Amino acid sequence: MSRPVLAGRLRSALLVLLVGPPVVAGLVLAGLAVPGRPLLVVGAALVVLSLGVSLVEPAALPVIAMPALLVVARVDAGGVDLSASDLVLAVAFWPAVLLAPRPYPPPLRTLLWLSAVYQTATLFTVVANPSVANTVEWFHAWLLVAGALVVGWAVGRHGYARLGLGLLLGTATLLAVGTVVQGVGQLAAGDLGPVYPTWPYEMHKNFVGTVLAFAAVVAYARPVWLDWSRRWTLGVFWLALAGILLAQSRQALVGLGVALLVVSLRRDPHRRRSKLVLFLVVPVVLFVASMVRDDVESGNRHNSVFQRLSYLGDAWNVWLADPLFGRGLRWWNGGAGVQPPNAELEVLTSAGVVGLAGFLVLVLGVLVVLWRLDPAFGTLAFSVVLVRIVQAQFDLFWSAVQVSVPFAVAGVCLGAQAWHAERQAGERQTAERRTPERATAAVHP
Repeated sequence: MSRPVLAGRLRSALLVLLVGPPVVAGLVLAGLAVPGRPLLVVGAALVVLSLGVSLVEPAALPVIAMPALLVVARVDAGGVDLSASDLVLAVAFWPAVLLAPRPYPPPLRTLLWLSAVYQTATLFTVVANPSVANTVEWFHAWLLVAGALVVGWAVGRHGYARLGLGLLLGTATLLAVGTVVQGVGQLAAGDLGPVYPTWPYEMHKNFVGTVLAFAAVVAYARPVWLDWSRRWTLGVFWLALAGILLAQSRQALVGLGVALLVVSLRRDPHRRRSKLVLFLVVPVVLFVASMVRDDVESGNRHNSVFQRLSYLGDAWNVWLADPLFGRGLRWWNGGAGVQPPNAELEVLTSAGVVGLAGFLVLVLGVLVVLWRLDPAFGTLAFSVVLVRIVQAQFDLFWSAVQVSVPFAVAGVCLGAQAWHAERQAGERQTAERRTPERATAAVHP
């Protein structure tokens, strides 16, 4: 038995030993709770089904999780309230970390260490501000970065990058269709305001704008290893852009514009891209600038520009009260304030100077690692993470979906790179074995 096969079987056995007893105990409790909590029974059945599927195909749950990462709707079952995206990511993480091929490549290991640096830096605020919410958010932040990377890695490393990203892009396309249809209806009714989509679930304009910006970057980058149709991806790109414009998400437009510049200008020997998209960036920037100018000139103290300035001033005062370790992760919960609309100030108020140092190491380190990858795989990974970082200079950062999705895409790119390298190495070995056989056959016909 080969070592990879043996390692895979050992990881499967470990999964059964770790998950089996809790599952059995959960089924017993679920049986006792059948009359009062039917959703609990359904959840327990899904856990058992997921375990069986993972043992047959380790990548099944990570692949299924890719489109579900975009679902921001809340799940309330058995007193637990969390986003569907977080729930799916947490479930998919375990088969991904236990059953995905090892070892991790150096870039992925570096990214996980960078996540560990940030988690260590924010651990000080968890100790300084002890609470259940603070502790839960600490694990949540780890899951959104490191957990998403591992889930994405499992999808790409098992050879399902095309399927996983296709499901993700397909789901984003549905959100774009819903946004555009609702936006057209608003325009027909004479309503020129931003679109807050209600189908398939209610979404904030900046949320749907950010998600569609991710989709637009994936569609426009269209790495050659995805083997996607140019016509289809261009259609998705323009549809996503229309959705962003109708939602009037200025932060998403700025992030998308910066990412398009990177994708267009970076050299990739495997893909030649037209520079015509660069002419699109200029009107987008002018559109955003005109919207901001109109808000400033209106004198309305309750529009988005003046509200953000007010929130930033309040956040600055919050940080001054505890500059070293901050007020605690998600200190604004319970009506204590408003989540600061800037990534660095958000971390500064939450975890102080110590946490901000860890955050800067994480963000800058991630960009450096992804930039150094082979452009065939690294351009998409770098650009989609860059969208989030740029967008968060004018909006919230630590938010479900908007953090996990770009890191999951980056993980898929890393996994796809390793899978393609392994396949090419196998093809070379096969060709080398066939060459002596052919030579021998020629000498001894």
